[in-house]
Amino acid sequence: MVKRQMVRIDEALCNGCGLCVVPCAEGAIEMVDGKAKVLQEELCDGAGFCLSVCPTGALSIEVREATPFDERAVEERPREKVYIAQSCFHCGRGEEQAVLIPCRKEGHSLWVCVRCLPHLIHG
Repeated sequence: MVKRQMVRIDEALCNGCGLCVVPCAEGAIEMVDGKAKVLQEELCDGAGFCLSVCPTGALSIEVREATPFDERAVEERPREKVYIAQSCFHCGRGEEQAVLIPCRKEGHSLWVCVRCLPHLIHG
């Protein structure tokens, strides 16, 4: 065990939408009985890309004792591709037309395209 960053999922806040599964490139988050769970600690790199898409704020990062991250286990893990199409909340462009990044605005987890981002930052 080592002390490192890990994703923590508050089951009471999780609404079971599954949006956090997609941005987890390592496949650490899975849906179990209608709730998101980190089933294998060694698959979670603690980067937190999943945090910004959670509409209820159920995900957070914590530093705690955990199994070390194992990149080889990530590569060897068979994974079913889950695809949930996203679009920019500002202009409506989808992933096919623009690069999207997750963001938070007024307490909501949203996606914004890189073309709209400067306008949102600078006004």
